[in-house]
Amino acid sequence: MFRPKPTSRLILLTLTLLLLVNFLTSIKASEPITDENEDGELEELLALDEQVEQEEEQEGSSASVRSSEAEVLTKAQRIVLDLDHDNTKRVIEGHEFVLVLGYAPWCSRSAELMPQFAEAATSLKELGSPLLLAKLDAERHPKTASSLEIKGFPTLLLFVNGTSQVYTGGFSAEEIVIWARKKTGEPVIRISSVTEAQEFLKKHHIFVVGLFEKFEGPDYEEFVKAAAADNAIQFVGVSNIEVAKVLFPNVKPTNLFLGIVKSEPERYTSYEGTFETDKILQFLDYNKLPLVNKLTETNSARVYSSPIKLQVLVFAEADDFKKLLEPLQDVARQFKSKILFIYIDNTDENLAKPYLTLFGLEESNSTVVTAFDISVNSKYLLESDPTPSNIKEFCSGLLRGTLSSHFKSQPIPDNTNETVQSIVGKTFDDKVLNSHKNVLLEVFTPWCINCETTSKHVEKLAKHFKGLDNLVFARIDASANEHPKLQVNDYPTLIFYTANDKANPIKLSTKSSLKDLATTINKHLKAKDNVPKDEL
Repeated sequence: MFRPKPTSRLILLTLTLLLLVNFLTSIKASEPITDENEDGELEELLALDEQVEQEEEQEGSSASVRSSEAEVLTKAQRIVLDLDHDNTKRVIEGHEFVLVLGYAPWCSRSAELMPQFAEAATSLKELGSPLLLAKLDAERHPKTASSLEIKGFPTLLLFVNGTSQVYTGGFSAEEIVIWARKKTGEPVIRISSVTEAQEFLKKHHIFVVGLFEKFEGPDYEEFVKAAAADNAIQFVGVSNIEVAKVLFPNVKPTNLFLGIVKSEPERYTSYEGTFETDKILQFLDYNKLPLVNKLTETNSARVYSSPIKLQVLVFAEADDFKKLLEPLQDVARQFKSKILFIYIDNTDENLAKPYLTLFGLEESNSTVVTAFDISVNSKYLLESDPTPSNIKEFCSGLLRGTLSSHFKSQPIPDNTNETVQSIVGKTFDDKVLNSHKNVLLEVFTPWCINCETTSKHVEKLAKHFKGLDNLVFARIDASANEHPKLQVNDYPTLIFYTANDKANPIKLSTKSSLKDLATTINKHLKAKDNVPKDEL
């Protein structure tokens, strides 16, 4: 038998080992990579894919909601009839009741009102109202708008049998519906079941409820008259105590009751007076507004129409006011129907700046508390920190009439070496009224066109009379300074205060020449010596 040589066996073993190494290497190369860093990157990629999918789903959902809302609005707007030159007269004369919205495409307030108007049209149609709602593009059809006496935007007009009436309601969909139903013969809604009452509560945030044994008699008639006279609040009549309790849980067990319901902390207020139209309306005027009213462009007319003459205005940024709201409501509750509380966002220049300017605080970013007594045209400023206790004390003083009126003033200036002294509100008493000298005061404003010429005349007069110790020339910026004894409406104004009769100042003509002014000053000066000549 053939036996291999040792050398052959070595070669065979070597080849076998090489084949085995190659086989194992190929198996290792075919296994998946298990590097930890790469595993982490893979997980991040998977998580990112999942996030993208979720965002796409959310965007799709939001788009679906927006699309749904747009469809509802489009459907509602289709209910509102478009008027033009050809159909306006026919539509108005062909319907008993037509509410027309005159608008301009570029008007932002028209754009805000349009969806509310469309929503109101939908609600009125569902309620079976005979009122037709229509809109007119006044910019596209100016002659038609002019024939309807539409002059500003937006304008709402109610036509009853072709005759127009000015719209006097609010601008939310609910307010438009309430006003429209009242003006078309439905001032009071009667609710007869608990289910109806529950559904009503879902749709109305403020209303008046009256409980009657029967829907007849003098008390109910006065209730209906009040409902017809009021333009903003829905009146509800019920004759069942259980139904009344759904609307007004604290209703008294009686056959005659009236109360107002609002969607705010002071939700229920009972009426204690007799059923007379004027007294019911007065009760509503004093109780229909929230404890604290946030002033906006849309509700400003309603807030300003309040008969409450004492008003506290709080100016603050939205985040700061959130912290103050609840304690402020507690304070307002103690002065209910006596003081009207109003909040204005001090970042809203259109609403806040006109008020803050009255106090010289138009640049203020911090919380400011002010007050007004409309009956005597006085204003007040809370000088201390606006804490609830300080606001309460401030309100008590306002109610008692013990607050000192606020008059705005610039900081006290340095008049050293000034030929014409600057007077501010804080120095008016000392420098003018209580001064032993004669004072010629120039009253000006920065925006006054003719003030510059008068100012130059005053400076020349001051140099001319410089040698007199008993005569002072001064000026005051009336836009930034106030004083109860300085009541000037025309600018510029020159006032001469004689040393011995400050209570009766003399008004000089600003149209006079320098020579005439110098002559007039000399005439009123009591000193006989060292008076300069009139030549200038």
